[in-house]
Amino acid sequence: MRETIQLPASFAEKMKELLGGAYEAYLKSCGEEPRSGLRANRWKITPDELEEKLPFGVKRVPWISNGFTYDSQAQPSRDPYYYAGLYYLQEPSAMTPASRLPVEPGERVLDLCAAPGGKATELGAKLQGRGLLAANDISSSRARALLKNLELAGIPNIYVLSEEPGKLARRMPEFFDKVLVDAPCSGEGMFRKDPSMIRSWEERGPEYYSGIQRELICAAADLLKPGGMLMYSTCTFDVREDEEIVEWLLEKRPEMRLIPMEGYEGFEPGRHGFTDCVRIFPHRMPGEGHFLALFAKDGVKEPADGRGASSRRIPPEAEAFLKDCRLKVEDPVFDVQKERIYLKGRRDQMPEGIRYLRTGLYLGDCARGRFEPSQALAMTLRAEDYVSCILLRREDPRVIRYLKGETLDVSDLSSVREKGWQLVCVDGYGLGWGKLAQGMLKNKYSSGWRWQ
Repeated sequence: MRETIQLPASFAEKMKELLGGAYEAYLKSCGEEPRSGLRANRWKITPDELEEKLPFGVKRVPWISNGFTYDSQAQPSRDPYYYAGLYYLQEPSAMTPASRLPVEPGERVLDLCAAPGGKATELGAKLQGRGLLAANDISSSRARALLKNLELAGIPNIYVLSEEPGKLARRMPEFFDKVLVDAPCSGEGMFRKDPSMIRSWEERGPEYYSGIQRELICAAADLLKPGGMLMYSTCTFDVREDEEIVEWLLEKRPEMRLIPMEGYEGFEPGRHGFTDCVRIFPHRMPGEGHFLALFAKDGVKEPADGRGASSRRIPPEAEAFLKDCRLKVEDPVFDVQKERIYLKGRRDQMPEGIRYLRTGLYLGDCARGRFEPSQALAMTLRAEDYVSCILLRREDPRVIRYLKGETLDVSDLSSVREKGWQLVCVDGYGLGWGKLAQGMLKNKYSSGWRWQ
């Protein structure tokens, strides 16, 4: 038990009114250690496989089928499996919104406020390489961090945007089958995990954020197709940011209706009659505070337009390299932008005039008659997806040396090719590229991703 955080008096009074007799239990939970969690990346590995492989102890999160908690002594961010994108570090309650938004392969899905990528990576994994995931954050710096996390997870069918949500709604009305809005909020549910949020709350409280949330949820509804579904979530307890935002949407967009979601015995219903909403309290469940509301949009879901983009001819050196790869994008087309080559879905139909950081899977660069594959491509591949691999076990010290950017002696390993490009793998999962010559592997691991 750690020392209980000092809650602002006005916040404490509000929580007493919200919780009634349960307030003391909530207050006691504020002195407990926050839960540390990770979520299996089902695009690459099943939860059972991950649990068996992990070198540290984990426990299942009971309401998240691919979620785990781990001991505070563990260092999951300092493990080769993390660098292979097998899991994402995420607090258990924060796993809930993406888990409760039903996503099917082949759909168009939008995470409107996506950075740093905890929910977007799960939505992308659910798509299983079919359809598209658009992940947006209005801040370009946060969007760059979002892009790295999506690439680390090996999600191929991505569009990373940094755009104002209202502009997206005007340019892409009724474009997406599913939309998730994890709205910026006052952060009351995170006080235990990050006490510095208390000062931020005192400077900018629920009144400041509720106006932003009203604009966001209306833009999200406008981006949604008839027959589609919208998940709204926050990490705050204030009804002005939660139930009142639900009420606002239902009033302003009468075609939207609140629907129930998959339950769990620790969930509490929303207040003020919104019983299909879900509240997560830290004294009821092993996680931080959260609020969720799931909506459906009236109307019949229409199939995507059958028109598709044409594939561009790529340089022969790229074509020669890529024929040795198993590319995991449904109905692919190539897009060439100067020296860079991208892979997209033929029927993605994402519009121009949007501020993109990434449009599809970045395959690599062609320059001076040579093709150099990208780090993003390596993260989508397993050993069976490329013709020539350096296969290392997690315990092999060369794995860490590779992640640090060092040249490796691999003369003791058998390789399909005696020289040239190699996919470096840990236990069969892609980490990055290297170039082999006379038993020595020149390291091509991305310099910005290296083990520090």
